[in-house]
Amino acid sequence: MGGVTMSANNQSVQGNDNHINLYEPHVWKHHTKVAGLEWKNLVGTASGTFQYAAVRWFYDVSQLGAVCTKGASPVPWEGNPSPRTAESPAANINAVGLQNPGIDHYLAEDLPKLKAAGAFVISNVAGHCDDDYAEVVEKLADSDADMLEINVSCPNVSAGGMSVGADPVALANLMDRLRPLTDKPMIVKLTPNVTDITVPARAAVEHGADALSMINTLKGMRINIRNGEPIIANVTGGVSGPAVLPIGLAAVYHTRTVLPDIPIIGLGGIDSGEKALEYLYAGANAVEVGAAALFDPVAPLRVARELDDLLDSRPELAAKLATGQTWR
Repeated sequence: MGGVTMSANNQSVQGNDNHINLYEPHVWKHHTKVAGLEWKNLVGTASGTFQYAAVRWFYDVSQLGAVCTKGASPVPWEGNPSPRTAESPAANINAVGLQNPGIDHYLAEDLPKLKAAGAFVISNVAGHCDDDYAEVVEKLADSDADMLEINVSCPNVSAGGMSVGADPVALANLMDRLRPLTDKPMIVKLTPNVTDITVPARAAVEHGADALSMINTLKGMRINIRNGEPIIANVTGGVSGPAVLPIGLAAVYHTRTVLPDIPIIGLGGIDSGEKALEYLYAGANAVEVGAAALFDPVAPLRVARELDDLLDSRPELAAKLATGQTWR
């Protein structure tokens, strides 16, 4: 991508589209494989925290290992009423409600722009029932998306209103419905709001998932002490940020123990190369940066470059990841 690229010493190179990029192009030393597909580095963006129209001014999105886009639904969703967010110690709480313009807009506008920019794209799929998921997956089947990520944390009427990811039987039924619809690798993004995350993880894998991503947000809330009412209109929201790091690590570690061969993308609380490295040692093949990008738009690329340097002194780990293996 052209534009003004700026390195750490503030030297810049003028391109032809007047973008001001904080990072110049980088030659990646370490890569990984997820479900047989190569990522040029080990870091992607987490769904719901990335907006191309905003970050393209800061960095070249083709430099990322992967771009996971915001969940697309069959029709536009308006999302939840405001207030939608609240701050918490070492965390953010949001109840945006998967607001998005729908799959047709995504296919006509968002995905082509990302692919034109050279991004490796993971299209996130959202739905309120199995039919919703199936409609979106069918439309993505012949698209330019590189991978699909199925967000099974949405409240789902096919699962009695609960998250389908919390019910291994409902999740198995959903995957049986989706798997025949596409040959694209499917990642299942798992909720941590369960007793044992390895149970839905196993159900997803046994019914066709090519990879897992974990964790999605935890359920939480804040109270306004001036009126005694919840701050968020939806009452509860998803907790993300540094506070969830230990929970994400434990989920990856235990899932890797139970499912030694399935590719895992670790996320939750990553805001540095060192924290990303913890996920790799826990058994992840790759990582995604989410909440950190909400206050630092360049966080995903910064973490990727930090991690790339950290792997220089860990050749055994780097060699495993490059061939699709993991530390555990």
